Amino acid sequence: MAEKVTIADVARVAGVSRQTVSNALNTPEVVRPETRQRVLEVVEELGYRVNLAARQMRTGRSGLIAIRVDPVGDGINGSVFDRFLHGLTEAAAEAGHRLLLYTAADDHKEIAAFEDLLGAHEPDAFVLTSTHHKDLRTSWLLERQLPFVTFGRPWSELPDVRHPWVDVDGAAGTEAATEHLLAAGHRRIAFIGWPPGSGVGDDRRLGWSRALAGAGLDPTGLSRETDDGSVEGEAVARDLLAGDPDITALVCASDSLALGALQVARSPNLAWHAEAYRRIAVIGFDDTPVAKAIGLTSVHQPLTEAAARCMSLLSRALEGTPPSHLLLPPFLVVRQSA
Repeated sequence: MAEKVTIADVARVAGVSRQTVSNALNTPEVVRPETRQRVLEVVEELGYRVNLAARQMRTGRSGLIAIRVDPVGDGINGSVFDRFLHGLTEAAAEAGHRLLLYTAADDHKEIAAFEDLLGAHEPDAFVLTSTHHKDLRTSWLLERQLPFVTFGRPWSELPDVRHPWVDVDGAAGTEAATEHLLAAGHRRIAFIGWPPGSGVGDDRRLGWSRALAGAGLDPTGLSRETDDGSVEGEAVARDLLAGDPDITALVCASDSLALGALQVARSPNLAWHAEAYRRIAVIGFDDTPVAKAIGLTSVHQPLTEAAARCMSLLSRALEGTPPSHLLLPPFLVVRQSA
């Protein structure tokens, strides 16, 4: 049987000290990028595996980062979390951590899950997703001084400097989508979003209305709210287009809503003239695999980068660095639907 590869072996082949190897795996931000890359290449080459039990005894840390697995939903927007989770898994592994997954239906049940996990597995930190107004989870973790980062802004009254967070600028995304339609000559552009009170949904609505106002157009009466889903998007789009024949484009808060809207926009069985539906442009948000498959123009979120930045901020939090935050820009992927 082959001898077990040790940290000393990695250090010798990489031409660095054992401490540098340890830093590259556990606190990569203190190591020069080229040195860290060399260490990681040697780790891969030699097949070195971190002894997690030994590290926990030495550092008092488990190496575990806990994150909730969101419900699948309609299977369309669920792919957004899947991409983020995949990126976070890779980023955590590079930093010498592993993910600990759990499920919870609401804030109270998630806090109960925190208590169970802390008692049974002692995770070093948490990654929270789906942040919202009056988020009980962030308050609970802050009160207990437990390290965490959120993928999503603190939409509540808590100052954003109290904990690290990473988010994608939803308003910038829908603003870019609306400006694209304006540049194509559309003037009656409606928005299909989620009920008021959703931080993410309100932010995406803001970008659409801001773009219309910037073009001197009145958004009054052009916004409709509904629960997320393709069936809901189809129903709202049908009402909008039937009630206002001057609408030529729809901006949606998600690809699920946009998929339903696209069914209406492409339907040959509409009550209005056949030429009308062929000029109804539709744009979604999230750039899911479904959007690519059906030719739906959509706002792309840089989820792999967001996951890597979350892990970086979390590593800094574990070292006691004051919290900071980052707002990433999305970009529009133009396809046949617009």
